[in-house]
Amino acid sequence: MIYGDWGTTRLRLWRVDHGVVTDTREGLGIGQLDGLPADALRAGIAPWAKAGAPARIVLCGMAGARNSLHEVPYAECPVDSAGWRQAATDLVFDGTELRIMAGVACRVGTARDDGRPDVMRGEETQIFGAVHLHRGLGRGRQIVVLPGTHSKWTTLDDGRITAFRTFLTGELYTLLQGSSLLAAGRESESDAADDAFAAGLARAAEDGGPLGSLFEARAAQLRDGRSAAWAREFISGLLLGSELAEMRRAADLPSRVSVIGGADLAARYARAFAYFGVEADLLDGDACALAGLELNDADG
Repeated sequence: MIYGDWGTTRLRLWRVDHGVVTDTREGLGIGQLDGLPADALRAGIAPWAKAGAPARIVLCGMAGARNSLHEVPYAECPVDSAGWRQAATDLVFDGTELRIMAGVACRVGTARDDGRPDVMRGEETQIFGAVHLHRGLGRGRQIVVLPGTHSKWTTLDDGRITAFRTFLTGELYTLLQGSSLLAAGRESESDAADDAFAAGLARAAEDGGPLGSLFEARAAQLRDGRSAAWAREFISGLLLGSELAEMRRAADLPSRVSVIGGADLAARYARAFAYFGVEADLLDGDACALAGLELNDADG
């Protein structure tokens, strides 16, 4: 078996024999490809295919996006794991069965037809995988946050995805790395301390939004002798804090959330949540994705 989570910035592949992961590979995300997605997938699994064709390939994420391998319609909220699996599309890729999982769509607002549209591809696999691994997430109302290029705040009701909201926090941070905000200071890591990230969080908590505070990253380099490294940490704290501040304005922040993601980014979000008085349970993103992909293949 080959399982894959294809995001905008990274492709993760797992080779699984009789339920045991025997190898992993990484490749370019859909947003970084110069050629066809099919060629990228073919190259990604080529070292394993030499030993024999896989019995089955199951992919989630941007593999089902428009202009990718094959567009798969979204499953509409509210949706549970069973409904999501039924929305998958089965194909054949180079003679091998290929299942591409559906993303999830919702409308945030008072009415389904006139609310603000939102979509996810890949995060739902991690969410349902997390519910499978951590049964408590399937009981009552739970808030699950998935940081990344496009951070997702998801509401679960008894294991069903009922609503979510997307923030471009990660993408905006990447774009700002090439902006004038970081052009003024010296490149030194000496003052890239926790106080820079905390200063960004504090500014977001006070001001409630990033637009009026972002230029401080540049001004502090020119007037206070801060380094570019300090500015990067300040911007990170400001953007993460603004994400939490916006959710706080939209609705009361919960006392506890689950954060699904890579260790470093999840820990950074946990620090932001702690600043806002919210406890965060950290769940491994790869483990949740793999569990969700295996869950999808159980009825294959």
